[in-house]
Amino acid sequence: MKIGVLAMQGAFREHIKSLAALEVKGEEIRHPEQLQGLAGLIIPGGESTTIGKLMVEFGLLEPVREMAAAGMPVFGTCAGMVLLARDISGSDQPRLGLMHARVQRNAFGRQVDSFETDLDIPALGEEPYHAVFIRAPYLENVEPPAQSLATFRGKTVMARQGNLLATAFHPELTDDLRLHRYFVAMVQTGNMAKGR
Repeated sequence: MKIGVLAMQGAFREHIKSLAALEVKGEEIRHPEQLQGLAGLIIPGGESTTIGKLMVEFGLLEPVREMAAAGMPVFGTCAGMVLLARDISGSDQPRLGLMHARVQRNAFGRQVDSFETDLDIPALGEEPYHAVFIRAPYLENVEPPAQSLATFRGKTVMARQGNLLATAFHPELTDDLRLHRYFVAMVQTGNMAKGR
């Protein structure tokens, strides 16, 4: 099983390291032909406007959108959450637009306002998850079939819609592998459903 990590910007190497700790092969993705044979894709943090423009420039936006719409699991963290959302408040930037949610960029403030906190995420078990927020977004609203999986100060910071998973925080910057393990399980379930 091979999971791609979009390597345009951000902490893509850290995501690959987290996957390796779970004995899953991660591959840096920069061109459309590299999408072939992927079981899933991670879109890391960074600057969502820049990543969106680069996805258009490198011919990745439409192929990723089509593969995700066809059922390939996609996990977006921070900027990846922004790119997954159907609506982005105050922006018409390029996005995948697949998750039935509206996102607010840089919702908790600037870089200097970055913070860490413990979150209750029932999908990951009883133990709180230590989350790292860096110029983080949040989802202003989440509509079915999307579901909120975690909130902070009343705002959704983790959501899932079928094969799509999004977090406002950076799981790759911690040693807690539960979120990557959760996504790998999504990928494995998706592959079994396809008979792979």
